[in-house]
Amino acid sequence: MEGMSDGENEGKREGATEGARNQVIRKHTDLDVYQRSFATAMKVFFLSKEFPPDEKFSLTSQCRRSSRPVAANITEARRKRKYPAAFISKLSDAEAEAAETQTWIQFAVECGYLDKETATPLYSEYDKIIGMLVVMATNPTKWSL
Repeated sequence: MEGMSDGENEGKREGATEGARNQVIRKHTDLDVYQRSFATAMKVFFLSKEFPPDEKFSLTSQCRRSSRPVAANITEARRKRKYPAAFISKLSDAEAEAAETQTWIQFAVECGYLDKETATPLYSEYDKIIGMLVVMATNPTKWSL
C-alpha cells in the first residue's frame, strides 16, 4: 500500500527483537514476534468474516491461510533452533507468509472489503513482524541452544 514501509528496515530501526531484552524465553509463546503474529492473524480472521460470501473460497480463504502460518512457522523455528539452517528456513517461511498476507490485505482494500484506516495498522504490524523475523534470521546464534 502506498506510503507503507518495508518490514526489513522497520524492524531494524526499532531494534524490535526479543534478544534485545534480557527476557527469558522458555517457549515459543514467550516470543514477542509469536504473540504479535498470533494476535494479528486473529485480527485478520475476524475482519475477513465481514468479506462477502462470494469471497469465501477466494480472498477470505487466502487471507486466513497466509496469516496463520506466520505464528505456526515461528513455533517450528523455535523448536528447530538447534539447527541454524532449519531455524532460518522456518523464519524465512514465516516472513514469506507475512508478506503474502500484506498482499491479500492490499487486495481487500482495493476490492472495497477493508477500509484503508483498518488495513494500514494491519499492514504496518506485518512490517514489524517481518522486521523482527529478519533480525532473528540474521542473528541465529542469539536464538540457538
